[in-house]
Amino acid sequence: MIPPMLAANPRLDRWARFEADGRARIAFGRMEYGQGVLTALAQMAADELDVPFDRLNVVHAATGEIPDEGLTVGSMSIEFSGPAIRAACAEVRALFAAAAASRLGCDAAELDVRDGAFLRGGQATGLDYWSLAGEVDLAREATGDASLKAPERMRLMGRSEPRMDLPPKLFGAAFLHDLTLPGLRHARVLRQPSPQARLRSLDEAAVRRAVPEVDILVDHAFVALICDTEADAARAHAAAEAAASWEGVRAMDPALSEAAALKTLPHEDFAAGAAKPGPSNRRRIAAAYGKPFLSHGSLGPSAGLAQYKDGRLTIWTHNQGVYPMRALAARITGLAPEAIEVIHGQGPGCYGHNGADDPPIDAALIAMRRPGQPIRVQWRREDEFGFAPVGTAMLMELSAELDASGRLVDYTAEIWNTPHTGARGTAVAESALPGYVAPPPPPQRLMPDGSRFSGGLLNATPSYAIETTRTLEHVIETPIRSSSLRSLGGAPNTFASECFVDEIAEAAGQDPLAYRLGMLAEPRGRTVLTRLSEICGWARRWEIGTGRGLGLAYDRHRGRGAMVACAAEVDVETEVKLLNLWCVCDGGLIVNPDGARNQIEGGMIMAGSWTLKEQVKLGGAGIASTTWDDYPILRFSDVPPIEIELIDTRDQRPCGLGEVSQGPVMAAIGNAVAHALGARVRDLPMTREKIAAALLKD
Repeated sequence: MIPPMLAANPRLDRWARFEADGRARIAFGRMEYGQGVLTALAQMAADELDVPFDRLNVVHAATGEIPDEGLTVGSMSIEFSGPAIRAACAEVRALFAAAAASRLGCDAAELDVRDGAFLRGGQATGLDYWSLAGEVDLAREATGDASLKAPERMRLMGRSEPRMDLPPKLFGAAFLHDLTLPGLRHARVLRQPSPQARLRSLDEAAVRRAVPEVDILVDHAFVALICDTEADAARAHAAAEAAASWEGVRAMDPALSEAAALKTLPHEDFAAGAAKPGPSNRRRIAAAYGKPFLSHGSLGPSAGLAQYKDGRLTIWTHNQGVYPMRALAARITGLAPEAIEVIHGQGPGCYGHNGADDPPIDAALIAMRRPGQPIRVQWRREDEFGFAPVGTAMLMELSAELDASGRLVDYTAEIWNTPHTGARGTAVAESALPGYVAPPPPPQRLMPDGSRFSGGLLNATPSYAIETTRTLEHVIETPIRSSSLRSLGGAPNTFASECFVDEIAEAAGQDPLAYRLGMLAEPRGRTVLTRLSEICGWARRWEIGTGRGLGLAYDRHRGRGAMVACAAEVDVETEVKLLNLWCVCDGGLIVNPDGARNQIEGGMIMAGSWTLKEQVKLGGAGIASTTWDDYPILRFSDVPPIEIELIDTRDQRPCGLGEVSQGPVMAAIGNAVAHALGARVRDLPMTREKIAAALLKD
């Protein structure tokens, strides 16, 4: 069977070919933005080809140069792009082996490849990929017939190869923000206070008093300040903010900052699973958990460059996909996609849909109106917090029924959330343009079995053997610009469900670990959970309510991916202090162990920040929390010792690991806090105020 990404891009020479300089050209359609995917996918290619890692030329991501794999999202690069690059390279290897066998008059099965050279009986044949390149036509479609390497023959997969993207970053040659072009001009865009707002007036003379040489571009409500330096653009923008008058500005209710307010908004309902439970004498338990809107909180602001020259538009971006960016730019500018080139560069990272799509579109709109001039737009921190999409708030009302033995046999998850990918394929600048009409919503995405996909339902049901389950999702008309944030609804749902499992275990009078193991039939999952109990010292767990707590949680990512168990040890006085975090993960074949640990550790730290610190505050015309003072995140001094253990089941398919640790860590912290306090904090973030409220309630 041909992997889906290879089926979508079947030409073998789009993925691999051999260059005259003795290197292997490798291309794939996933973007590197700090997660290490460039290195791991290159390892997979090099291993299947048996080419030395340092002889790879991994193509820089740009439209026309790489396969179109859409967006780099969902922790799916290793899981979906990996099989495609492996299958393509395995087929390339088989074609070259056949050519070598023909030359040598032997069977291809007699040949092996080492460092790109063909061996027969362990001896050199004088043939390699490069000497045979003229005889093998790779401008053909993949058949999927070639066999992948068996785990025992892998030489590179499973090794911690050094990250290919780090040296340029460390020595100042990677980041898009540092890119300079001849004649480059710097621009800032004066944003509408809210999407409906219209520009009443702009005192351009006041702006020019601040920056005399500024080029002021006004098109309806789209206002750009174009200058020769970034500092001048910043000054002009500050002056324009004070000199502009707007009408039709909305007023945002601050109460919508809390998840419980989602129930007051218009929504569409979707039920799935078993019918609603009828009357029963089984014990019923219910609880509600809340997660607020979250910012991506990227440490650096987004940026983008564009130049429109001779009827062609070139865009430089650090977003999640060059082909989707081209489609977005084509829709907004009216240019044909073939007239647009998009080139990727490194940026501050975007685990999800942050502001990375927006500055390149700002720059493109300006460049179209100033032909020939290369335009650079860098957002401010206030833009990043105030106008980039945010992760949706979620309210999760859970109920369960237990049989006479205390086993969980019936489970209901009722979820309120805004769409998790609602702002995809849009840009914040659009609503300022003349004649703006909101694009139609994308078609409903379907799962392979034909069921409706929703990011809000990921991991909505705990990863155990439960006799009867159902979900009811209420999809809210979002009050602000919300879209995908790392794990979509998976992490919040795991936080809620795994905290609820602790509550159920307590009601059943059982130890939380033993209760989970009693419902977990999957041997790999049991191994993960049991090993976690050993490394975190679960047997030493002490009595409840001492101010110090130990909690754990388990999850199988999206019900089909990596199996992860996490534990947290906390100290709680007026605030929660993280003392230790542990994680055990079975992610199938681990391609690059160091990279895998980095992904898991980063997710654990992010989860700690979401659980304890982060919340978007609404008010005024939209988002009121637009600085780091308004939106605190976990500091380096807050990060505890972290221990990660990988269970490398090399005979299993590799799983994506970028989104697997957040939910279990959030739940482990929640369970540890409940153990420390003897009271449950169900609404995030677990601030001093919410801890006090939970204690007063209990």
